Formats: sequence, structure tokens, C-alpha cells
Amino acid sequence: MSRTITFAVAGATGRLGRHIVDVLTERDYETVPMSRACGVDIVTGEGLAEALAGVDIIIDAASWPASDQQAAAEFFHASTRTLHEAGRKAGVSHIVVASVIGADRFTAGFLAAKQVHEQLSLAGPLPARILRAAQFHEYVAEHLDRQKDGVAHIPAWPSRPVSARTVAEALADLALSPDTPARPTPGTPIPEIAGPRKEILAEAAALLGARRGIRVIGVDIPDANDPDAETYAGGGLLPSPHARLAGPSFEEWVESQG
Repeated sequence: MSRTITFAVAGATGRLGRHIVDVLTERDYETVPMSRACGVDIVTGEGLAEALAGVDIIIDAASWPASDQQAAAEFFHASTRTLHEAGRKAGVSHIVVASVIGADRFTAGFLAAKQVHEQLSLAGPLPARILRAAQFHEYVAEHLDRQKDGVAHIPAWPSRPVSARTVAEALADLALSPDTPARPTPGTPIPEIAGPRKEILAEAAALLGARRGIRVIGVDIPDANDPDAETYAGGGLLPSPHARLAGPSFEEWVESQG
């Protein structure tokens, strides 16, 4: 009888990580949650060697909570180096990294830091697989959570939002795919996953805002000083033609929230 594959999930208590843990558990895989709340720090390495003992595959869904490019890049530099080194010592076969559609198109902010994350992951000692995802449905909801006096100003940018649960399922599939090479073949596009419908983020937010009693105002360029403003407005968040499109749609997701 073959041994059950064991996963470790970095960022296990986050917006995406908790869904990854649920998906793997439902599929009967041994799963080790890793986060500071679980006593594992992937920046300092505290508790990491113990967590990775017997682990076959790491899924890196850890993220930085703010959009500051330098702080996010510093986090990804430290966490990627630490995960790869500890994973190599533990005999991990490969690492799967959650990234963002558009990471290769932007020059500033969090998305530029995610490009650094991708590059560091591919250059590390562990073979790395990357999945770029569109903005989560949950991301739209978080914009509404930051409203003031019942009014939320939301970017009127095109996207194909996708549910975090759907992305978690795709990451698990990618981790286990026997057809995926140990390292990306030069010229082969990085896999992407996005929602089934093109949406304007402000319009999607208005759909949810109507349920919450929040007025949504669409903003074409939220920050005129953002060097990537035109890229956002011009479809920089939209997936490439090779992307996998998967539901639920944002409207279906809203309906499922009750």
C-alpha cells in the first residue's frame, strides 16, 4: 500500500490558504497547516523544520497584507528563501506557488512584488510550479469592508474574478499533475485561472453593496500617481487566452453567501 502524500500549506489561515487546507483534507491528504498562528514562521524559520518533517509537497499561499511594494518584496525574499532551504533539507519534492494574473505586467505595488516572488521561486533549489489567479470574489467584498459612511469607492477596472475555493482546487490539481514538468519549460506560459465572466470590479461590488446597504461609486483612476493606472484600466488584470475559466460567477458567489 502506497504512502499517503503529505502537504504543507504556507499561509494556511489566510484568505486562500484556509480553502487549500479544506480541499486537501476533503481529498484525504495529510495536511500540515503553516502560519504564525500555527507556530510556524516562514520568514524566521521558527517551527518550520518540524512542520516539514515527512512533507512531500509545499503549497505557498502566504501573502503580505499591505500593498507597499518594498515591504511585500522583502517578505517574499525572506519567506521564499526560507521555504526553499527548509524544504530542500526536509526532502520535499516540489513547491506550488499561488500568484496573481498580471504579475508580469505591472511595475509597482503588490503585483510587482509578486513578480519578484515568482522569480525567486523559480530560481530556488526546489522545483516550483506557479498558478496565477484573477482577483478573488472575496477581494471585492473586502473593498466594501473599507467603506466609509455607507459609501465605497471601487476601481472601475475589468477583471474576471474567481472564488478562492476554485483557486484552491486548481492549486491542488497542479500540485498533483503528473504531466506538469518539474520546472517550467522555456516559452511555456504560466498557468492561469479566472472566473467565467468578465466583470467591471465596481459593478460587481455594486451588486454586493446593494445587499449590504452600501453605495458603490466607480473610480476610473483611484490614484493618478500610480504608474500602472493605465495598465489597470486597460485590462492588465484580465487573464491570458490560455487561462482556465471556472465558476462560480461573481453573481452566483454572492447568491451563495445568503
